Amino acid sequence: MMIVVDGRMERNLHFKWSPGNAGICSVPQDEIIKLILPDSSTMQITPESTTETLRTIDASRYDAAVGPILVEGASAGDTLEVEIINVRTAEWGWTSISPDFGLIRNRFSERLIHWKIFGGFASTGTSFLKGIRIRTDPFLGVIGTHPSKGIYGMIPPRHFGGNMDNRLLRSGSKLYLPCNVDDAMVSFGDPHAAQGDGEVCGTAIETPAEALVRFRVLKGEKIRYPRGMVPATVEPDSIMTSGISRSPKKAARTAVEEMIDDIMRTKGLTAEEAYVLCSVAGNLKISEIVDEPNYVVSMTLPRKIFKKL
Repeated sequence: MMIVVDGRMERNLHFKWSPGNAGICSVPQDEIIKLILPDSSTMQITPESTTETLRTIDASRYDAAVGPILVEGASAGDTLEVEIINVRTAEWGWTSISPDFGLIRNRFSERLIHWKIFGGFASTGTSFLKGIRIRTDPFLGVIGTHPSKGIYGMIPPRHFGGNMDNRLLRSGSKLYLPCNVDDAMVSFGDPHAAQGDGEVCGTAIETPAEALVRFRVLKGEKIRYPRGMVPATVEPDSIMTSGISRSPKKAARTAVEEMIDDIMRTKGLTAEEAYVLCSVAGNLKISEIVDEPNYVVSMTLPRKIFKKL
């Protein structure tokens, strides 16, 4: 019988990374584990929520992780292989804009956007982003082992993983994490139906999900930071904008603002629509980092999403 870990149950969640967290179950290697994962708001946002709901949310409950799961045979100093066999989302999701969160701050008003997910695509079904369909590519934003000491919040990623928001951690990928404590103490959360590199407005298409994973322990193979193996991908025909600055963040911001301007100018969308589109489908990349003191950051956006406009 398959082991099922239900993250809708409060006792199976944690809101900090600490070696003092109690394990919720122990699982053998090479066995498929089914995870039931809440969205990043930890069930505070529902399909009936409105923008006003955002003002009542308990921010301390964002990005709860399901775990820690203890992996039999794992010891401190080993490496844990996490095979992501499949990620299946719910039929709905959400994206939010917050004035004080995201790459571009104090420009956009607070807003909650709902998505309908069906047949491998997400769309709003409203006048906002009308005619836009986003191909879903589900992944888990939070995957991490626990640290050997200290207490850490859930939002920033750390050397042990956590809230990495790496869209490559999807079905077919393998993630390698350091085992800092015995039994690895691995946790999962923050499912996304789709996200662009950078997640520039602060959220992706957030959604509940179910995932199938499997663990293997690489004995005595010590690593310091997460690594991975991902399925082969091809970069689509894209729009590209760039920013150049001594500051990588400023360069990234310029690249996003240039993309917003291009979308507004060539596609007739509002700045708000363009900002969300950059967050759920755009890809930020450090294109050049060696020619100091300036950095080049590019943003790409698949052109095919505009075919119906």
